Amino acid sequence: MTTFSPRRALRAVPLLAFAAATYLGAQTQAAAPPPLDKPVPGVDPSDMDKSAAACQNFFQYAVGGWTKKYPIPPEYPAWGTFQELAEKNRDALRKILERSAANKSAKGGSEEQKIGDFYASCMDETAIESQGLKPLAPELDRIAKIANLKDLQTEVARLQVSGVNALFQFGSEQDRKKSTDVIATAAQGGLGLPDRDYYTKTDDASKKIREQYLAHVTKMFQLAGDGAAKAAANARTVMTIETGLAEVSMTNVEQRDPDATYNRMEPAALKSLTPNFSWAAYFHDIEAPPALSALNVQQPKFFRALDKQLTTVPLPQWKTYLRWQLLATAAPALSSAFVNEDFEFNQRTLQGTEKIQPRWKRCVRATDGQVGFALGKIYVQEYFPPEAKERADRMVRNLIAALRDDLATLSWMGPDTRKAALAKLDAFNPKIGYPDKWRDYSALQIDRGPYVVNAMRATRFEWARDLAKVGKPVDRTDWGLTPPSVNAYYNPLLNEIVFPAGILQPPFFNKNTDDAVNYGGMGAVIGHEMTHGFDDQGRKFDAQGNLTNWWTDEDLKNYQARSTCVENQFEGYKFEGEQHLNGKLVLGESIADLGGLSIAYRAYQKSLEGKSKPAPTDGLSDDQRFFINWARVWAANDRPEFARLIVNTDPHPLDRFRAIGAPSNMPEFARAFSCKPGDPMVRAQRCQIW
Repeated sequence: MTTFSPRRALRAVPLLAFAAATYLGAQTQAAAPPPLDKPVPGVDPSDMDKSAAACQNFFQYAVGGWTKKYPIPPEYPAWGTFQELAEKNRDALRKILERSAANKSAKGGSEEQKIGDFYASCMDETAIESQGLKPLAPELDRIAKIANLKDLQTEVARLQVSGVNALFQFGSEQDRKKSTDVIATAAQGGLGLPDRDYYTKTDDASKKIREQYLAHVTKMFQLAGDGAAKAAANARTVMTIETGLAEVSMTNVEQRDPDATYNRMEPAALKSLTPNFSWAAYFHDIEAPPALSALNVQQPKFFRALDKQLTTVPLPQWKTYLRWQLLATAAPALSSAFVNEDFEFNQRTLQGTEKIQPRWKRCVRATDGQVGFALGKIYVQEYFPPEAKERADRMVRNLIAALRDDLATLSWMGPDTRKAALAKLDAFNPKIGYPDKWRDYSALQIDRGPYVVNAMRATRFEWARDLAKVGKPVDRTDWGLTPPSVNAYYNPLLNEIVFPAGILQPPFFNKNTDDAVNYGGMGAVIGHEMTHGFDDQGRKFDAQGNLTNWWTDEDLKNYQARSTCVENQFEGYKFEGEQHLNGKLVLGESIADLGGLSIAYRAYQKSLEGKSKPAPTDGLSDDQRFFINWARVWAANDRPEFARLIVNTDPHPLDRFRAIGAPSNMPEFARAFSCKPGDPMVRAQRCQIW
């Protein structure tokens, strides 16, 4: 799944949910964004810095006023348009949840009761503090009683079902070579640091983070009752095991190749791959459906090495590792000592965040993450009117028409590839706002007991729901994001573009403003997701979502030469001194940005046919406002630690480079702002694909 958010990697729907927590620090007060239901201007002149030259520093010109008005709040590692809109949505969701939690007469088992009780249990600090580690005692006891390899495997399965990142990841996916079928998939995992490179890089910054991670793991073991010496020894054990897993893991660039991560294996091959790990027993332990036998092993090298580690690493060390993974996963839902220590490393050290978010914000996010379709149903009723959906639907149709015109006339694409590309576009399935079929939570038990228990129940429910797909026809009505999400995605296996109601709000989409602004914002988002179907990953899937090559050799050669231009452009961007972006890592998102903005501009021009040219607004032409709102989408301030984390792990470029990357390749931008050759916003080597 390819997502549009700057904070979401291009990968399948996560098998594990990420939970973040907190700290206390210096106050930096940012201006409060207006409420979700308050009208806002299309382009606010106060967001700009007109002392800057658009052709020299377009990011500063377009959003310099915004970046000055909105410094990073202390409880965030970055503050940008995505966070600004997410904050508005969070305020709206809070009203819904507090109302639901206060409604003691809500029918038992109803969705209102479940979201109200989940939120209430999360907000009950007194109970959480008094419970301490007690809710985890049964699981910790099971880990302590592991006596052999069979017990170890059983406990790994049990922990994974509860959302614990033990050894590897597991779930369902469409069969990439037969997209009507759903199979199971196993992928590398088991790490505590954000990426395998954090364990393998030898630069001073990486070494320092590993030292800080060791100290963090030590402190967590101490909070769990270990003495100082034992906790330190246990932390070293964890680091040794995780380093072994990291060394045999694919890099994030290698994982971008869908061919390299497709390795369907039948039972005999699985047994040969991991003779010490019984997949048959594992399937039994996770209560897999009878249809589950073959699976896609995304990284065979990883599982081959893991199998050896199972017998070479002493059993007591594996028990220590599982203890750690359980503590690390549960920490944000435990007492304040665990929450704060989790924050110290995962937020303050890795991302530079200064202060813990208020509990209500964390609880709103957790509720949306665990029962978000029940919550989203109410959100849509209150904050996404039918006319907004209708206008978004119309914009999608216009963007598809613009891309169809483009594909039909591309000079570098031959007739055979063109025919297949148009067939793929015609098969696109747009999903706007919310699902046609809402998720059924009737089997999920939620009450006002321990919060961590509710969180694990919800995770087990989602695990079972996901696993039940195996062996059944693909459900093309399913969504990978909840309706309040400030995000969007393209799924090459379903050949669908998905835009939740949460992102169909200003500045991305503003039902109260003109088309120039909306096409520069949401129009470019839509175009971005559509052209993901033809980026360096999406181009490998056909109209039905099958992994196959539908390009002629000559067209593929032309495409790759053009995509190399984009790779080199972003490789040349520097941040924090002399550090460069990873052009290969961000290639897909950068191609989609360039294609999306180009297609959105053409769609906007097409929408003007038969109409008079719009008059300037606030001294800005409609073309200028189109590009300014594109930059406004990427308005952001980042902490240096967070910027380094994103560059190391995320296939999306830093926001400041997304704002300027695509426009600097477009003659339409240069004309709009009277830029000349040699200006920074007029690239000497222009990249053009669509």
